[in-house]
Amino acid sequence: MPVEDVIASIPIKDSGDIDAFMTRWGSTVYDYKLNNVTVDFQDLMVAVSEHRAIAVEGEVTPLALRMRRRNKDLERAGSLLAIFTKAQSEFNSDSSGGSTTHISGIKADQYDLLAEAYRRRGGTPPATITDGWANSDWTKSSIEGMVQALKSMIDEMNNKSQSDMTRMQSLVDRRDESYTTATTLMTNISETRDNAIRNL
Repeated sequence: MPVEDVIASIPIKDSGDIDAFMTRWGSTVYDYKLNNVTVDFQDLMVAVSEHRAIAVEGEVTPLALRMRRRNKDLERAGSLLAIFTKAQSEFNSDSSGGSTTHISGIKADQYDLLAEAYRRRGGTPPATITDGWANSDWTKSSIEGMVQALKSMIDEMNNKSQSDMTRMQSLVDRRDESYTTATTLMTNISETRDNAIRNL
């Protein structure tokens, strides 16, 4: 149940006046409706805390999946960079930009990254990349451009990964705080009721 629906279920006795709402917020003398069940204020607050934790959990799962996908992309891009860096090292320092060397080892699951890097270095990859195009003779200038493009792509992915890790830590902290709040509320409610019973 969305938090706004929980809050909306709190009755306000006099014509929706906000002061009445604020005055009664901490009161336990009125009953509240939660999923058409009458509950007291403490139980309502426990439900709100639990809902917050569940809502945060709903953000954690897709974020974790995105982080896993990006880690795989980083691994693929790193492998591709290693291939082009190795090819770059095969040229003599005085080789011209038009000199060529053979590239090998590029896999089909790296073609999307290969195409993106090729576009970034200013080229237009074929509409359908084939093994014959990927693993073929490349010029020195093309290889140098690919190395720089791949490094740029990896840097961007690392920056996004860092942001996602910060976001994940924040979500985990919020989720833990919500569960802790709910647990504390339930413990306090139980102790209060036990004390009330003992004092009867």
